[in-house]
Amino acid sequence: MKKFVTLFTASYKELRYVRTITIAAMFGAIAIILGMFSINFGNYIRLSFASIPNGLISCLFGPVVGGLFSGSMDVLKYLLKPNGAFFPGLTLVTVLSGVIYGCFYYKKAITLKRVLISKLIVMLICNVVLNTLCLSILYGKGFMVLLPARALKNLVMWPIDSMIFYSMVKALDSIGVFKIIQKPGTAGLK
Repeated sequence: MKKFVTLFTASYKELRYVRTITIAAMFGAIAIILGMFSINFGNYIRLSFASIPNGLISCLFGPVVGGLFSGSMDVLKYLLKPNGAFFPGLTLVTVLSGVIYGCFYYKKAITLKRVLISKLIVMLICNVVLNTLCLSILYGKGFMVLLPARALKNLVMWPIDSMIFYSMVKALDSIGVFKIIQKPGTAGLK
C-alpha cells in the first residue's frame, strides 16, 4: 500500500516542474491532431490512436499527471471537434484510464506483457463496461444492445493498440527521447 501511495505522491510532485507542463502541452498537441483523424462508426464506435500520447504522459509522469492530462485532452478535443453530446461521465472514464496507465507504466520497465495487461484492463473496465454504460445513459439505448459491438471492437483493437504503443515506446527509448525528457536538469526546463 505504501508503494501505491508513493506512486501517486511522486506523480503529483511532477506537476511542480515547468518541463512536465511543457511536455504535456506538446503531447497534447499530438493527441489533438491524432484525434482529428479518428474514424467513427455511428455514435457508439470510434477508432482513434489519440490514446498513444495519453499512455506516454502516464508513462513519463505517473497516474496523477496522466489522469489530469487525459481528462483535459478529452474536454479540449470535444471543444475543438464536437462529436455527439458531451457527457462528463465519459471524461471521468478517460481520467480513470490515464490513472490506470500511470499505475502500470510510471517508473517501471515497459515490457510487452505489461502493455498487454494494462491495455486489456483499460479496454475491459473503461472502454467496454464504463464507456458503454455512459453511452447507454447518454443515448437511451440498452446496455446489452451496445455491448457486443463495443466488446468486439475492443477485442480486435487490443493487440493492435498494444503493439503500436509498445513499438512507439521502444522506438522513443532507443533514440533517447525518454532520457532527455526525464532528466530533471536539462537546459533549464526544470
